[in-house]
Amino acid sequence: MIYKVNISTRLLTLGARLIPHYVDLLWNPEDAAHLGRKDRAPGHYRAYVPDMLGIQVPRLGTAAQQAAEDALAVLARADERMGIRGGYLNHLLIRSESISSSWIEGNSVTPKKLAIAELLQQGTRVAIDVVANVRATEEAIAELADRDRAVTTVDIERVQHIIEPALKLGLRTEQNWVGGPGWSPLRADFVPPPETEVLRLVDDLCRFVSATAGNPIVRAAIAHAQFETIHPFIDGNGRTGRALIHTVLRRTDALRNVLIPISTVFAGNKDAYLEGLTAFRAEPSRLDEWIIGFAHAAELAAANAVRLSVDIEALDQTVREELSRYRKEQEISPVSPRSDAVILRILDTLASEPVLTIETVAARHRVSPAAAHRALVQLADAGILGRNKDQKGRLVCWTADRHLALVSLTERSNRVGVGDTGRGKPRLGPPAPVIDQLGVLRPGE
Repeated sequence: MIYKVNISTRLLTLGARLIPHYVDLLWNPEDAAHLGRKDRAPGHYRAYVPDMLGIQVPRLGTAAQQAAEDALAVLARADERMGIRGGYLNHLLIRSESISSSWIEGNSVTPKKLAIAELLQQGTRVAIDVVANVRATEEAIAELADRDRAVTTVDIERVQHIIEPALKLGLRTEQNWVGGPGWSPLRADFVPPPETEVLRLVDDLCRFVSATAGNPIVRAAIAHAQFETIHPFIDGNGRTGRALIHTVLRRTDALRNVLIPISTVFAGNKDAYLEGLTAFRAEPSRLDEWIIGFAHAAELAAANAVRLSVDIEALDQTVREELSRYRKEQEISPVSPRSDAVILRILDTLASEPVLTIETVAARHRVSPAAAHRALVQLADAGILGRNKDQKGRLVCWTADRHLALVSLTERSNRVGVGDTGRGKPRLGPPAPVIDQLGVLRPGE
């Protein structure tokens, strides 16, 4: 338990802005039997209380303003280039970002394991948690992106609860902290505001997220950093905060067709990400550093999202050719299936539905289980789909392994900070697909 004593705040003004302040608190755990010696020791610590945002984006220096404008132009071009196709690539991109979110927080999951867990509702705890993040992100985009309704604290609580359903719904009611070598705020890397400050800060953040004036890149960057600074929940803060980025970009019409997984770049350089947040919290004059870093991450993520779209389009054409070649070799007539054939409808949706079962194909395409089974078997025999079995050797699903491999490649490219991984390997992230599976589509893999 945490007891507060001698609460004191220091407010300084810099022009019309308030410099964030600190609250002095006492750490004196009541039940310390489970703690180490250093964590049991009582002592004073300082909890950070950020300034309220209001609804207007702040004025920036020339370099930061230019970086934000450049990033916004890149996002617009990517959105236009991907167009309507980007809409059904979104689920693939959300998966990519959710994988990166898990890596940021020290967990690991591959695109294939995630996709299987999502369809079958079973797998490792990490995979199930990431599935929840995918759903929360999609819900945030679908519900909160409507600019005709204001974003509320209840909305934020609901998104977080989808991510962490085991936790009680609502904002935290105790002090938390981030990082450090033990289990004590005295040794933490960062201590967010006390629980008594959380509600007013989240209400203020919601008003900021609801507004749409100004550069969307700046608004998204500040909203994300402010959320992570408040840390309003016991768990799930990182993933919920990253969902807010998409909410802002969609509400402001910065992106209309596609989701750009910016946090995949954050995952590639966690130190730079944390340094950027530290700069945001340090003093108003360092806000520009965070905006510039966020803008550069947005540009890189946009470029790699476009590349993924191009690769998926090429792969879709390749698998159609492979199917025709296989049918010709096996003397299946007609060599080219009818345009409305279920087997072609499956191929058209592999990017958004890379894991399949007889039941899901039958329901999705309104065909009999027998027809769904014949199509899946033919695609597997043609080498287009992979068969996946459980520990007892029973077939559980079919997977579009090459489509999933492209997600891994894109995610790895974001992590090294360049368009391909020929110049460096990511320290963490999904392993590179084997050459036999996909071919060399990213130099250096």
